[in-house]
Amino acid sequence: MFDLLIQPENLANLLSLTVLEIVLGIDNVIFISILVSKLPTDEQPRARNASLVAALALRLGLLGAIGWILSFEAPLFAIFQNEISGKDLMMLLGGVFLMYKAVAEIHAKIEGVAEGGGAKAASTFATVMLQSVALSFIFSIDSIVTAIGLSKEILVMALAIVASSIVMMLFAKPIGDFIREHPTTKMLGLALLLLIGVLLVAEAFDVHVPKGYMYFAIAFALFVEVLNIKMKKKASLLDRTIQEAAKTTANR
Repeated sequence: MFDLLIQPENLANLLSLTVLEIVLGIDNVIFISILVSKLPTDEQPRARNASLVAALALRLGLLGAIGWILSFEAPLFAIFQNEISGKDLMMLLGGVFLMYKAVAEIHAKIEGVAEGGGAKAASTFATVMLQSVALSFIFSIDSIVTAIGLSKEILVMALAIVASSIVMMLFAKPIGDFIREHPTTKMLGLALLLLIGVLLVAEAFDVHVPKGYMYFAIAFALFVEVLNIKMKKKASLLDRTIQEAAKTTANR
């Protein structure tokens, strides 16, 4: 096994595939973080860890069924002269679900609909897990197909998936905490998930948008949001300073 890994080609594939799997896992982490934020605080760590472990198990399980995954590439039927394969159908269903979920959450935020809690805690936890596993399955298929395209060694693909999953687990909590502490970032995350859903639907119909464009848009949007957060903190600090100065003057 060690001799296999130290081969320059396999080592390069391992590093590049690990980085790519981390990038591909960003949307999964964002989705899980937003779902988990709906749960009571004491249940969030358990739901987040369970979701990420389930995502890792799905990736490794699908990796062991490469023949089945590759069969997804075979055309099943045609729509408007576009051949739809099993993978395309999964992307279509996943994209529609992601778009529906993002739009529903955005609507709830805008209309001020209260999120579930209290008596609904148990059912909400089960719903979060079900939705998380469903989307993780869709993202896992894309991840495994990408891995197959970069490497032919099962061990290299498995190590890259495990390494990227460990990184996702390490950063999932900070991302979740950041979203909870800065509510406006949740709306941004939902908008990005809506974008990802649209891209999944487009990909199902052979309209391939380079993922680099999407990740650049995500990075730019996050950069702007960070600037907004810093500006709000500065404005809040200035307001407190003015209020304290006013109180000091009034007490004199």
